[in-house]
Amino acid sequence: MLGDQGEIHYVFPALSADPAGTGHFLIVVTDASIAVLATRTLRSDRPVSVFAEFSRHTRLGPILPGPIIRLGSMAFEFDEEYVAVVSAADAEIFAPETLPPDPFLDL
Repeated sequence: MLGDQGEIHYVFPALSADPAGTGHFLIVVTDASIAVLATRTLRSDRPVSVFAEFSRHTRLGPILPGPIIRLGSMAFEFDEEYVAVVSAADAEIFAPETLPPDPFLDL
């Protein structure tokens, strides 16, 4: 579904936080892009289409209270447990020196 976008680095579920409507999504961060995948309503772990795509150099943060992020004109709410994922995805591109060393380089 993502084509040749490189290796997947991060994935987290999100809900549309826009007043215009709701929807379930997976935010997928690869080597080359950030993709917003639309999912089925009752099976939010099953992507059905690419809803939007952004350059990998698009910043996911700042993380707004909720927690919520904005990508383009869209706002997405996600569970608190994924705050570290969003922060790590941004740090990987914008502040790689702040990431801890990978303990599993062989994998």
